[in-house]
Amino acid sequence: MEAYLDNSATTRVFPEVAELMTRLMLEDYGNPSSMHFKGVRAEQYVKHAKEQIAKVLKVNEKELIFTSGGTEADNLALTGAALANRRSGMHLITTKTEHPAVLKTMEYLEGQGFRVTYLPVDKTGRVRLEDLKKSMRQDTILVSVMHTNNEIGALQPIAEIGALIKKMNPRTLFHVDAVQGFGKFRIFPKKMYIDLLSVSGHKIHGPKGVGFLHAGEKVKLHPIVFGGGQQNGLRSGTENVPGIAGLGLACQKVYETLEEDSERMYRLREKLIEGVADIGNIQINGCPGREGAPHVVSISFRGVRSEVLLHALEDRGICVSAGSACAAKHPRPSETLKAIGVERPLLESTLRFSLSLFTTEEEIVYTLHTLHEIVPVLRRYSRY
Repeated sequence: MEAYLDNSATTRVFPEVAELMTRLMLEDYGNPSSMHFKGVRAEQYVKHAKEQIAKVLKVNEKELIFTSGGTEADNLALTGAALANRRSGMHLITTKTEHPAVLKTMEYLEGQGFRVTYLPVDKTGRVRLEDLKKSMRQDTILVSVMHTNNEIGALQPIAEIGALIKKMNPRTLFHVDAVQGFGKFRIFPKKMYIDLLSVSGHKIHGPKGVGFLHAGEKVKLHPIVFGGGQQNGLRSGTENVPGIAGLGLACQKVYETLEEDSERMYRLREKLIEGVADIGNIQINGCPGREGAPHVVSISFRGVRSEVLLHALEDRGICVSAGSACAAKHPRPSETLKAIGVERPLLESTLRFSLSLFTTEEEIVYTLHTLHEIVPVLRRYSRY
């Protein structure tokens, strides 16, 4: 049997999405900038995708910019907003537990003269509003806070954070990396005071290599990709029409059954947590119960190296992760786990199990049976 429990890294594409994209690559393959009928047809697919996404977010279609994924969306949001608004201030705020797409961009901006405040989080991974309040200044031009943490599933109080930012300084922009939260929760930028929202297609059963940035109509952005001036000059380059169309359809489909899918994932998550507790000497990281995301479980297995356990599970057909897939090729202690105070011996004994709407109860039962079988054996022979 196989059990794919690495859905925070990537998800299986909806069959309907794959079918649509295949048709666009083989039949409706025109360039949306071309003036002939194939170009017009391609442009219609892009327009329809914008309509599908805008309906889910309850925003204007003109506020959507298609990107190559969540990383580029984060880069455009942070770098684009910082460069376009630097005359109003040079101070930025983010958290210590953001995705590398945000943290590395912040490092770059520091090199450009911007000053960045990195907020700590509590033991569940949540930002304390008091810390944000103390960090806000008159020259703060942007705050970036992740909606759902990709390693431990911690949920940030986004609406409260947005309200606080706008109360203290209405000109400060609020960016939210929603790559893990979009498709699991209903997110409405205008109600939550979000100016910039980043989303990736392959986390919601859409294709890899495509995502979008929602930028409110009053948000000023400096482009970071230059060329033919597509997408109002904010993101040049021929649009990835098959990817964009697939992304639009995935957005529509994932939100059609969102509540029932989230409820089922919560039940499977709880079954996994209850089942591993019997193994003993384990620690669940992040928000407890339903205060966390429905699809992410971070578990530390004392006395077993995460890499050893990961490959032992892989030998049984079970796919999990030792942390963020984006950092998997460059292993080092997780900054998120350190930020929430996980003790040092557990930093290298932690695995992430992540679910999707395709995850079955049989996969969870099989994984629990396998963990109960191999963890005691690995502990017995481990020198760790």
